[in-house]
Amino acid sequence: GPATAPGRSRLLNGHRQHRLPNTLNVSFVGQVGAEILQRLDGAAASTGSACHAGRIKLSPVLKAMGVPPEFGIGAIRFSLGRHTTDVEIDAVTEQLAGILAPAG
Repeated sequence: GPATAPGRSRLLNGHRQHRLPNTLNVSFVGQVGAEILQRLDGAAASTGSACHAGRIKLSPVLKAMGVPPEFGIGAIRFSLGRHTTDVEIDAVTEQLAGILAPAG
């Protein structure tokens, strides 16, 4: 789990195989997911379960999955739709790279 992965800047939340094929929940360690999300354009993403969106607090779902608060605060859930294209995925990953790049 996340707690056993020291030095990692990104952590996959949830089971590696038993998961929805169109959903990815990843923690950006040392970041606040809501702040990253504000800078993303065109991403189908959320920082918590739908009923907890907008709060910087560990979602009950992540808590139930055993994600520690220090990792959960940086969690973002990305969802792909039936019509999501590779170009759209590439655009979001490029934006993330720019947002997460070290300053300086």
